[in-house]
Amino acid sequence: MAEKIIRIGTRDSELALWQAHTVEKKLNDLGYKTSIVAVKSTGDVVLDKPLYQLGITGIFTKTLDIAMINGEVDIAVHSMKDVPTALPIGIVQAAVLERANTVDVLAYKGDLDFLEGNGTIATGSLRRQAQWLHKYPSHKVVDLRGNVNLRMQKLADNDWNGAVFAAAGLERINLAAENLVALDWMIPAPAQGAMLVVAMGNDNFTLDALSHLNDIETEICTYIERQFLKTLEGGCTAPIGALARYNEEEDTIHFQGVLFSLDGKEKLDVDKIVPIEEWKKLGFFSAQEVLNSGGAQLMAEIKNKLKK
Repeated sequence: MAEKIIRIGTRDSELALWQAHTVEKKLNDLGYKTSIVAVKSTGDVVLDKPLYQLGITGIFTKTLDIAMINGEVDIAVHSMKDVPTALPIGIVQAAVLERANTVDVLAYKGDLDFLEGNGTIATGSLRRQAQWLHKYPSHKVVDLRGNVNLRMQKLADNDWNGAVFAAAGLERINLAAENLVALDWMIPAPAQGAMLVVAMGNDNFTLDALSHLNDIETEICTYIERQFLKTLEGGCTAPIGALARYNEEEDTIHFQGVLFSLDGKEKLDVDKIVPIEEWKKLGFFSAQEVLNSGGAQLMAEIKNKLKK
């Protein structure tokens, strides 16, 4: 095994470091030498503005992209749902790890009686906000920013009824709230629960090392979801959900995709099962269906509102 040390770039939150160390262990087990390089992103530092107001696509990945292009790190580990569908020139998708839980969960205080009346829910995600308001139109949704630990602390410190989290994030750092309920009716973010490793396209040594970590089923399913997102021209902040699941017994893909208005009142969705052979264009064709059913106008309205 060559002596090159693969420098792993990551954000410095507990969850991001957990992900980086997971990749590090997998590479170490294969005989590769590694080191962890932690950096802060703008998304971690600027916590007083909603993400869409910062005006940066891939806000949690941009700092690491620059570090990689500058030769300060060799790879970067991300929650795949945070990664823009178009990677910077020179950077490539090197491995998608086996997917964890895709579900969103509600961490709540007291009991769930508020679901029958008025309530206040916290989330920094427009997708979660729109789906929550679609199901509970009488509720109020407030913005919630910061890493998982900080968001959980903010929930404890405020008089909100609950906050929405990705189950995978809580499970990875063993941060289970006392009261959690799975929101299985909520379509997750494209690639939620998956970890992505990116590298420079000309770094053959590192690309070869990472190829051993790739999970093909997760790669295919997240490709479909991200293709759906990209075709709708939605950035990480648009109210778009997508989930593709492979059925091994029937050799089929079940895809669910959804686009909401910001207030949750409008909903355009697709739900289909196709043979596995049709996976390459499934996300594209599903998005075209949504666009042709009023999605193009809805996306234009969303972009105009977010600019204000």
